[in-house]
Amino acid sequence: MTIRFENVGIAVRDVDEAVAFFTDLGLRVLGTDEVSGEWADTAVGLDGNHARIAMLETPGGDGRLELFEYVHPDAIETDPTLPNEIGMHRVAFQVDDLDAALRIAARHGCRPLRGVANYRDVYLLTYLRGPSGIILMLAQDLTRT
Repeated sequence: MTIRFENVGIAVRDVDEAVAFFTDLGLRVLGTDEVSGEWADTAVGLDGNHARIAMLETPGGDGRLELFEYVHPDAIETDPTLPNEIGMHRVAFQVDDLDAALRIAARHGCRPLRGVANYRDVYLLTYLRGPSGIILMLAQDLTRT
């Protein structure tokens, strides 16, 4: 058996807002769709599943992000995830200019949770909250400059 990473899927309040944020950071939209019907109910495990989706890809095609906004059933609001909670809690992106990425994030009202850290002069990195409270890690590899 072979296995290959496909994507990370994230439910969001507003798929258009989330797409605007991630495309501004540099991802590109591969496609959008609305999904529903018996196959969607079966695949996801929700009766009446109906969602608006967008598939995005990083430059170079090495990572994909699937964003989905539920039309039905209603999305369930939860408290924002904390970095130390069990389960999936962040999506990480390597950027070549962390300051530029943070300026883009700020245009969308997103700022570091605490600040920018220097990890052993190898990475500058920070966590921030993106659309719908998604935690993102942005990291700049200092060994590549």
